[in-house]
Amino acid sequence: MKIICLADEDTVRGFGLAGIEGRAVADRAEALAALNEFARRDDIGLLIVTDVVAAEVEDEISRIRIERPSPLIAEIPGPDGPMPGRKTLRQFVQEAVGINVGEDAGE
Repeated sequence: MKIICLADEDTVRGFGLAGIEGRAVADRAEALAALNEFARRDDIGLLIVTDVVAAEVEDEISRIRIERPSPLIAEIPGPDGPMPGRKTLRQFVQEAVGINVGEDAGE
């Protein structure tokens, strides 16, 4: 199964350095088209989406999560850090594994 990144150009470029394919999107229409394409592909197991892109297509992501067993859609902070009101990557990891993995800025 493949891992794909759906994000801004800098994030896609960074994941590309790790060998992870991605698509840079600049607006809601591009994000929606890419999301729908990736959701139909059976070879994608994990779709990494930055929080800024996810906010643009939030309803569609929820629909895909409900209707399809894959891909797993993981939301990560973008290059500017988490959007206000969104969890940091550290908080997601701590919730997933149930242990403290350090302190977030401001704690």
